[in-house]
Order: sequence, then C-alpha cells, then structure tokens
Amino acid sequence: MSARTAHPPQTTGAATQTDRVSARWLSTEQQHVWRTYLLGVARIAEYLDADLRRHGLDLGEYEILVCLEEAPHRRLRMSELADRVHQSRSRLTHTVARMEKSNLVERDTCPDDRRGVWAHLTPKGFELLAGAAPGHVEAVRKIFVEAVDPADFEALGRAFGAVLEVGDPDQRESAR
Repeated sequence: MSARTAHPPQTTGAATQTDRVSARWLSTEQQHVWRTYLLGVARIAEYLDADLRRHGLDLGEYEILVCLEEAPHRRLRMSELADRVHQSRSRLTHTVARMEKSNLVERDTCPDDRRGVWAHLTPKGFELLAGAAPGHVEAVRKIFVEAVDPADFEALGRAFGAVLEVGDPDQRESAR
C-alpha cells in the first residue's frame, strides 16, 4: 500500500485488517498535497526533459555532464557518479556507455584500483553542456523558480532539507 492511498483499500484477511487499523492514513488535505507534489515533480521532469531533447540529451544525461564538469579534473569514479546522479550503478553504466558512443564521456580503469572505473567529460561533452546549460537554466526558472511565490520557494527549500534528513529506508531498518 503506498502513501498515495488516503483510505484503506477494500480487502479481506486478518493481516490486512490489522494493517488497516494500525495505519496512519493521510488526511484529505495531506492527500491533496501529496498528489499535487507527485504530479508537479512529474511535470517538471517532463518539461525539462523535453527542453533538453533539443540538444540531443535527456535530463539524466544532462545531470551526468553537470556532475562531471563540476568534479576536479572533470572526472569521477563511476560509483561516486551513480550516487551523485541518484542512479543505480547498472543504469548509470548503460547511460554512460551510450554517452561514450557519442564521445560525450570516456571511461578509464583506475590506476590505483583495477576494479574501479573513472568517467570523465570529453571536450565534446563539455561543448554540448555549455550549449545546453543556458536554455536549461531558463527552463528551470520558467517551470519552477518563477512559477512559485518566493516565500513558497523558500519553504520548499526548508521542506526538502527536512526530507533529505530522514535518510534511506534501508538505513532506518538496520538501526532498529
């Protein structure tokens, strides 16, 4: 059962009945805010992704280019890059392989650790990023920054700072 469900589903069974009684359901207002959040995040991602398609990139690829550009020597270990762009290592490997075919990034074995792999930004990748970034920033401003009241924007910053403090569900389970 997801947090998207405001009220318990109509089911039968003893375990389900216990779960329904003990669950802390969302109020109607909380449910509305939650669903608005989900739709808003999807809308922002779709808008930004469509804008980046003009440059032959998707939002995930753009984030990879940004992270590499911001890193020292424009390179990161693949494991660190996966953490920064919040992708699984497997998904990142496939995305970087595709980007490597377009000569936007290159991968090299780490000299200190033969199991590790570096990803680094190529001159072509940097050029593409430099061309896409101004339009992307304008798109972020239009769909998010300027669409939200300044006081609400600050509140969003505080709210998501608190969300980031909650941590990973796996870490919470192991702490119990």
